[in-house]
Amino acid sequence: MSEHNFWQYEDKYYEQGMTLVCGVDEAGRGPLAGPVCAAAVILPAHIDIPGLDDSKKLSDKRRRELFPIIQEQAVAYGIGFADCKEIDEINILQATFLAMERAIAQLDIKPEVALIDGNRQKDFGIMSQTVVHGDSLSASIAAASILAKVTRDDLMLEMAKEYPQYGFEIHKGYGTKAHYAALAQFGPCPIHRMTFLKKLYGTK
Repeated sequence: MSEHNFWQYEDKYYEQGMTLVCGVDEAGRGPLAGPVCAAAVILPAHIDIPGLDDSKKLSDKRRRELFPIIQEQAVAYGIGFADCKEIDEINILQATFLAMERAIAQLDIKPEVALIDGNRQKDFGIMSQTVVHGDSLSASIAAASILAKVTRDDLMLEMAKEYPQYGFEIHKGYGTKAHYAALAQFGPCPIHRMTFLKKLYGTK
């Protein structure tokens, strides 16, 4: 991945004299259980973080190596969640926006512009641009994708201790065969998203 391409979206704003460009991404839109997590990251322009890439293309080990480096090197970063109840109440898309809003609000410095992974726009009270496949096209969004993914994975490892029968430590709440088998045997637990289980339980 060429350095130039990885900063093409940030460069557009740097050329306009802005320096505080924030990448925003989420982890956990698809699972049947647990929260959706978002991260917002402002990186110093053109900083070289070797191995930085879309979190989905990296091994868990590599993501965990990059996690503290991103935190250390970032101008600012924030992490936000929306829990399963909020997901059930307002739907996953709105809950994702809520987590993103909370992540942006956690930043010590207000960004001048936010690059949001995906194609759905929301007014976060700052200038923003959506970037489809942003986690593999923008350094800032890639950094946010790693922070969101590792943070959410760690939370699901904690949940696995609380609800050991579901195997959250393996699938992180995603709808694997083993997860569906556990649901059939034990029913849902407090962190399951009931709106995601309506086929199983006929809930609203």
